[in-house]
Amino acid sequence: MERYEEEEYLACCGSTQFAKEMVKASPFASVHEAVAAARDIWFNKVDVNGWLEAFSAHPQIGQSPSPNHPAAAAQWSKGEQSTALATATTSTLQELLDWNARYRHKFGFIFLICASGRSTAEILADLKKRYPNRPIVEFEIAAQEQMKVTELRLVKLFSSKIKSTSKGDQHATVSVKKAEDRVSIIGGHLTKTSESSFGKTSQISTRTRPPITTHVLDVSRGSPAAGVEVCLEIWKGNHPRPLFGEPDVGGWVIQGSSTTDGDGRSGQLMSIVDVVNPGIYRISFNTGKYCPSGFFPCVSIVFEIKESQNREHFHVPLLLSPFSFSTYRGS
Repeated sequence: MERYEEEEYLACCGSTQFAKEMVKASPFASVHEAVAAARDIWFNKVDVNGWLEAFSAHPQIGQSPSPNHPAAAAQWSKGEQSTALATATTSTLQELLDWNARYRHKFGFIFLICASGRSTAEILADLKKRYPNRPIVEFEIAAQEQMKVTELRLVKLFSSKIKSTSKGDQHATVSVKKAEDRVSIIGGHLTKTSESSFGKTSQISTRTRPPITTHVLDVSRGSPAAGVEVCLEIWKGNHPRPLFGEPDVGGWVIQGSSTTDGDGRSGQLMSIVDVVNPGIYRISFNTGKYCPSGFFPCVSIVFEIKESQNREHFHVPLLLSPFSFSTYRGS
């Protein structure tokens, strides 16, 4: 069972809230258990301020970490950017710095990407691709990229602890080899995965949250919408799918319901399962109760999960104001 200090978890993810929660959840029997806990903490317990704190702990791509960075974090950051720096030319590095500045001016935080194994050209292409995104979309993508970095660093943390205690122990040496292999596998996986606003999340063998989640933001107030009642249903009617203009009485079956918390996130709307049943789903929001003077008494979003998508995570955020709403397929 491995136990680490708050400072060590802070080197993996620069959110103080994340580090404290990891200490509370420890010790962990394996790095896999630690990664599963980290994903749950990052996506379900760390608030918006914690996400921003973690983002700000990173140096800009193409720049060295500040002296205030924890030693381990600074060393890992240099390693993660090594391919980018090795492939940079004076012109591409300057272009990257210019785009970094434009990105930060637009979104209010640095461009975050898991840079391990990526060239400067690849990073620059991703930055330009993500720049047109709406801020809320980009915020979610940055959080996913942070989780990739955190997972990679947790594996390195566990590997370094095993190395320091092996001292010729054959069993420990085998553990070191397994941990190093996992670093290599994860690093290779992350360099091939690029998030977009409709992208898929990186997969681990066991989910740490339900396959369908939601997040409500009140754009009129510029803050998360707390206290919004949410209901998730699946279509079980006589037709393969609900038909426009046709009555659907008895066709929808409730999967779960919840109320958004102070961060605008719903509680558990369905069981945590590795494989979600394919079908037509409807997620509904009691917007009339949240904003009685608003135009919409309720908002429902209908979407389909296909057989080929049954291992993906579906995040359905709602951007709400008294007289309008919008959504998109999150990750």
